This record gives sequence, C-alpha cells and structure tokens, in this order.
Amino acid sequence: MPNGALRAELLERQKRRESSARTYASTLPVAPVHASGAVVTGADGRTYLDCLSGAGTLALGHNHPPTVAALQAVLSSGAPLHTLDMITPQKDSFSAELLRRLPGGLRDAARLHFCSPAGTDAVEAALKLARHATGRRGIVAFTGAYHGMTLGASAVSGPPRMSGAVGADGVPVTRLPYPYGMRCPFGTGSAERSGELSARLLESLVTDPSSGVGPPAAVILEVVQGEGGVVEGPDRWLREIRRITADHGIVLVLDEVQTGVGRTGGFWACERAGVTPDVLVTSKAVGGGLPLALIAYRPELDTWLPGHHTGTFRGNTLAMVAGEITLRTVAEEELAERALKLGERLRRGLREIAARRPVFGEVRGRGLMIGVELVDPDGAPDRDGVLPGHPALARALRTACRERGLLLELGGRDDTVLRLLPPLVLSDEQADSVVERLARALEDVL
Repeated sequence: MPNGALRAELLERQKRRESSARTYASTLPVAPVHASGAVVTGADGRTYLDCLSGAGTLALGHNHPPTVAALQAVLSSGAPLHTLDMITPQKDSFSAELLRRLPGGLRDAARLHFCSPAGTDAVEAALKLARHATGRRGIVAFTGAYHGMTLGASAVSGPPRMSGAVGADGVPVTRLPYPYGMRCPFGTGSAERSGELSARLLESLVTDPSSGVGPPAAVILEVVQGEGGVVEGPDRWLREIRRITADHGIVLVLDEVQTGVGRTGGFWACERAGVTPDVLVTSKAVGGGLPLALIAYRPELDTWLPGHHTGTFRGNTLAMVAGEITLRTVAEEELAERALKLGERLRRGLREIAARRPVFGEVRGRGLMIGVELVDPDGAPDRDGVLPGHPALARALRTACRERGLLLELGGRDDTVLRLLPPLVLSDEQADSVVERLARALEDVL
C-alpha cells in the first residue's frame, strides 16, 4: 500500500472512530510511525522536526536510547508493571531521584503523592490537599491559566472552553490578572509593573475585611504560562506572591507540569526567583515520556487519611523507570543549562525575522519554552496602542510550517501565539533549521 494511502486511511478511521474533542489530531493531520530524538517520520514517509515533543513531555526526545534499554530490561525482568500505590524497587529509586532534585526546602524533605497519570489529577490533588489542610474552600487563580480539564482544574483555568465547563463553578475561585507585559491588564505595558499591581491586589483582597473574599486555601499559578501563550511571570512578582501567601497562611501551589525538569533553563522554573512552593505539581517530562503525575509538598500539609485522594493507575513501573533516567540525565548532562542557551539562540533567530516581518508582534519565553505572538499590522490598535492578534495568520502559519516539515502548535488569546516546545536534546543545527523553516513558512503565507 502506498505510504500516502496508509496515512489517509489512518486519519479517516481516526476521524470516524474518535470524538470531536480531538485537538492535535485535528490541526496536525500527521500519522507518526517512527521517531528518534527531535525527528518524527509520518506514514507517508515525510519527516518533521518536532517542536511539540508531546506538549513538553519528551524532555529527552523520542526513543532516548538509555531509556528504551532500561524499559526493555524491566519488561524482560518479570517486574510488576502495575502496583497501585504499593512500593517497588523502581518506585523507591524514582522517588529518591526526584526528592534530591526538588527546589529549596522541598528537597529531600517533601512528601510525595502519586496521582492518576495526568497533570490535571495532580492539580486536583493539590487543591484538595490545600483545602483539607487549611479548612478553607476558596482558591485564587490567574487569568490565562491552564491547569487541566477535570472540574477543579478547569475551574482555575482561564480559557472559556476550560473554565466554562459544566460544574466548574462548584469550586469557589477568585481570579486575578496575570502579569502580561504586551497586553497588560492594568494598561502599564510592563510585565514588572503589572506584576507589582497584581500582587498588591492579592494582598488587598486577603487583608481588607470588606473585599468580599475570604481567606483562600490556596493560590495556584504557572511561573510561565504555556497554553496561555508563553507568558512569563516576573521574578519579583513571584517573590511577592510567596511573601503574601506565607504571611497569611495560604498554600502556594506551583503548577510545573510543563515548565519543570529543565524546560525553562532551571530544573524548576521557580528556582530562578528563589521561590519554593508549598505544593509543587509535576507531570509530563517527569515520567520520561510515559504517563506519570504527582505532587510534592511540605510535610506539615500531610493531613490526609488513607484514600483521601486515590486512583487506579498510580503505580506505573515503566514510567518510574523512564522518569528516573530523565531526571538524572537532565541533571548530569546539564540539559537545563543547555535549554537556556539553545532557547536564546532560537529567540535571537526569531527576533531577526520579527525585525523584517511586523506580524511577529513579540518573541518571548524562557529556555526551550518559546512563543511568538502574531499581530495584524493593519488592525486597529487597542487603547494602549497594542495591535490586535491575528488568529487567521496563526492558523495558516501552523499549516505552512507542517508543510515545511515543522510541527508546532498555537496558544494564547484566540490562539494567536506560535508555541515551540522542542526536546532538550535539540541540536544547534536543528535549532537553526527550526528558524529557517519557520521563516520560509511565513513567506509562504504572506
């Protein structure tokens, strides 16, 4: 059967069998059959540079050889692959490796709770733990956030397709502006000033007896918003949020599902600001490409009784083996530092495009978490002089990139931000090729 025909048949059957809630499958009609490092080969024989890497899951790229070898060894050893939350040698080794990589005061001291194998369940666990430990109900979250698709996680997310889910209003959420320099909610045009005002608003809400907001159980945030458009929270803002939450006995939950394990140039994104959360949420890369999610939290918060948060698939032996290798490899091969340098190389190339093409309104990000916000140069600026986003161009550019052999996705308001999440093992040559392919794709659509 011709490769092109196989691709068409696979896509047609998927469309017929699977739900209309498909996302990547709808926007990126590729049927992968082989992958290595940052390169994916489709059923039609075409190859692509993968700047999705499983939405940031594949820190070491596809089929990392030592990981594959370790997984094959476990499969042939007779080790149990599913153990609920019972201890195994593999789980013990993974836990030890994770504990020594945690930030600040959590390192070697945190309690770990293994969740169902998705970040959204780890967010649910974090919110439930905060409410149980404090006896409070309310949660403070931020505009533009994405924390998952279950009811609690969607309630603290920003986009209507998530936060507007039926039943999500069952969680009392107070939403504050996230510092977003380009589209500052306070009209300052500065992420630093926006962060200062955002933190000040939080402190006012929790100290003013007439604010109408009772003391919350938790504040949850992303240090760098991913789905929100690769919007980076300033270090000073994060430190202020930490101070306020500590002063008022509020549990600070940091969602590092996408930013953790080297992605942003530190092992955890919060480390640059010198901030340690009360609860750290992790998934994606922590499982080495296999499903794994958990929370790490201060021992004083461990007020749960057996069964207070449970789930069937918490004992994924293969994910723990892959995760241990990933954690150790990122640390020992200094891949976080590599991500910092390579990310700057990519952003520099993208800013050179922006200098010639004003549709690139802003190039931003940290490490290998990169966003390009597309704007309409012919559109009417808002009252702060910022050009409107260009969703039609973003969609066209995503398609053109795919045709040029580059896989990436969109995010941000109205999906106007190109998002690049390549594996941390991307080479310099591949990074330059990403920029070149994106530049050519832009020429194709303009």
